[in-house]
Amino acid sequence: MLLPYYIASMNIEHQYFEATGGYKAFEGICLVDTFSDQQVQQLSLFTPENTARVQRQRSSPIFVIIGNPPYNASQVNENDNNKNRRYTNKDKTGIDDRVAATYSKDSKATNKNALSDPYVKAFRWASDRIGDEGIIALVTNNSFINEIAFDGMRCNLEKDFDVIYILDLGGNVRKNSKLSGTTHNVFGIQVGVSINLLIRKKEKRSQSTQIYYARVDEFWRKEEKYNYLNQCQKWDGVQWNLMEPDKKYTWLTESLNYDFDDFISIGNKESKLSKTQEIHAIFKLYSRGVATCRDCWVYNFDAINLGENVKRTILTYNEQMFSWTQSIEHSLKIDDFVTKDETKISWSEGLKIYLKRGFKIEYKPDYINQSLYRPFTKNYLYFDKTLNERRYQFPYLLPTPETENLIISIAGVGNRKEFGCFISKFIIALDLAFEKAQCFPFYTYDEDGTNRKENITDWSLEQFRNYYQVQTITKWDIFYYTYGLLHHPTYRERYAANLKRELPRIPYAPDFRGFVDAGQQLADLHLNYEQQPEYSLKFIENDQVPLNWRVEKMKLSKDKTQIIYNEFLTLSGIPPEVFEYRLGNRSALDWIIDQYQVKIYKRSGIVNDPNRLDDEQYIIRLIGQVITVSLETVKIVNHLPDLGLS
Repeated sequence: MLLPYYIASMNIEHQYFEATGGYKAFEGICLVDTFSDQQVQQLSLFTPENTARVQRQRSSPIFVIIGNPPYNASQVNENDNNKNRRYTNKDKTGIDDRVAATYSKDSKATNKNALSDPYVKAFRWASDRIGDEGIIALVTNNSFINEIAFDGMRCNLEKDFDVIYILDLGGNVRKNSKLSGTTHNVFGIQVGVSINLLIRKKEKRSQSTQIYYARVDEFWRKEEKYNYLNQCQKWDGVQWNLMEPDKKYTWLTESLNYDFDDFISIGNKESKLSKTQEIHAIFKLYSRGVATCRDCWVYNFDAINLGENVKRTILTYNEQMFSWTQSIEHSLKIDDFVTKDETKISWSEGLKIYLKRGFKIEYKPDYINQSLYRPFTKNYLYFDKTLNERRYQFPYLLPTPETENLIISIAGVGNRKEFGCFISKFIIALDLAFEKAQCFPFYTYDEDGTNRKENITDWSLEQFRNYYQVQTITKWDIFYYTYGLLHHPTYRERYAANLKRELPRIPYAPDFRGFVDAGQQLADLHLNYEQQPEYSLKFIENDQVPLNWRVEKMKLSKDKTQIIYNEFLTLSGIPPEVFEYRLGNRSALDWIIDQYQVKIYKRSGIVNDPNRLDDEQYIIRLIGQVITVSLETVKIVNHLPDLGLS
C-alpha cells in the first residue's frame, strides 16, 4: 500500500526537476493512516523524518484538501477476514465516532451500513480538518448524492458548507444494466463517480447553502466523459444547475411527486416502535425478509440435504467454539482464530459473537420451515436465530411451521431495481426479487405461535370507512385493496422516484371495491400458483437421446418463444405477454429459468438440486402454471380501476 505514495513523491520531484533543472527533495509526503488517531505510531519501516513530517502536518492549518478516497462499504464474505478498519476512541473523537454522531444520527434511514464506506469517512475527516474555512475537492462514489442512506450526510454537508458543486459522472453499472463499467465508467468500476467541490467561508452565512449540480449523459462512454472534462477545464466551464433540496434533505427532487405525501402510509418506523400512541398507518408491524448470510447452508430444495448441511456446519461451529473457550491464546482476534474453510462453515458477524460467548448450537429438525426464496420458488429454510443472521420480525409473523399468515412483500427503501410486490404464506427471503424486501403481514403472533392478532390498524379501518362512507369495510378488504393498488401501472410509474425513497403510501381510489376484488384475484393466483391450470405448450422431443425429465440448466431461446429444457426436451409456444409480468428486474418465467437449475456453490461445494425424484415432471408443470399465472396477472392489471388522480 505504500508504493503509490513513494511513486507520487518521485513524480512530484521529477516534475520539479523538469521545471527548474535542479533536484530538490519533496518533504510533503507523509506515510501514515489519515484516519488514525493523533498519536503517531512509529514503525520500524518508517524513518524518524517521516514521523516528523506527520507531526508537522497535524499541527499545521490546512485550507485545501484534494483526494480520491477508496470506495468500499463492507467485505462481501465474512470468511475473507478483510473488514474495513474501525476508528473509534474512548473520547468519541475517532472518525467512526464522528460519522455516528453526525451523518448517522441525523439520518432517517433504517439501513445505514453505507455510511461505513471509507469515502464517507473522508468527507467527515476533511470537513473537520479544514477548520473555519477552506475547500474540499474529492472524487468519490456518487451514491451520497441521492440515496436514502445518506440523508443525514447531506443534512450535515448543508450545515457545514456555504457552497457545494457536484459534477456527476454517472457510470453506476449496478443501477443500470445497460451500462458497462469498463466502457461507461471513468474508472472502469461498478459504482458511479462524482467530482465534488465543497467551500466553507469564514464570514457568517447570510443565506442557505447553495448546491450546484451538473450531470453528464448517462450513456456516454468514458472517452466522451474525458473529452468533456478536458473541454471544461475549470469549474466555471461547467453549466451548473442550482438545486433546491426539500425538508428531507433530498437534493435531486425533480422526479418526486409531492401529492404522494397526502396518501395514507402503508407502514412507518414509528408505528413499529409505538406501544401506546395511535398508529397512523395501515399496518402496525412490518419486517424485512430473512437475511441468513449463509444461504447455501440453510436453504435447499431438499429437506434431507438441508438437514445434513446444517448438521455439518453446526459440528464445525461447535468444534471451533470449544477450541476458543479452551484456548489460552485470547490475545488473538476471533477473526484470526476461526477456520476459513468454507467447505465447513460460512461465518458472519453474528455467528462469531455467539462463538465468543461460548454458545453451543444444537440441531433441531423442527426448525426446518418452508420459505419463499425467490418468486414461485419454494425452498426449505433452517429457521434459527443463530444460523440466520437477521430474522427481523419473522418470529412474530410465522413463528412455527404450522402458523398461518398472508404476507405482502414489496421492494425495500432505496431499492435499485424496479418496484414490485408479491404475496406469500411462507417465510420470505430478504432479496426475494426486489432487494431488501419489506414484508407486511395480516396477522402477528407471539414467538410460540399463540396470541394471534390482526395487523391492520383500527385507525386505518376507521379512515377507510369514513372516506368511503361504508361501515361494512373489513380489514381483509383493506389488505386486498392494498395488494391490488400496488400493482397499478400508473401508480408505479407516477411515483417511481418516491417509491425508491420511502415505503408506499396508498391513495383512496374512486372504486374501492374494484381494487379489493382485483387484489383478491391476484392474491389467489400468486398464492396458489401450483394449483393453476398449465398453459398448453408444444413439447418438441429429441428422439436421438433417451427420455429425460431432469433439469440441469434451462435456457430461453433468443426470440423468447421456446425454453430449451434439456437435451431431450424443448418447450415451444411461449406467448410474448408472459414477459409483461415482472417481479424486480425479471419476469416471473425468467425467475423460474434462473432458479430451477442445479447449483453447485463454488466456495462450499454444496449442491442445490431442484429436481424431485418423487415428482419428475414438477418443473415442467410449474412452467406451464407460471405462464398461466403471468397471463392472468397481466389481464387483471390491465383492467384495474382508474386511480382517480389528477
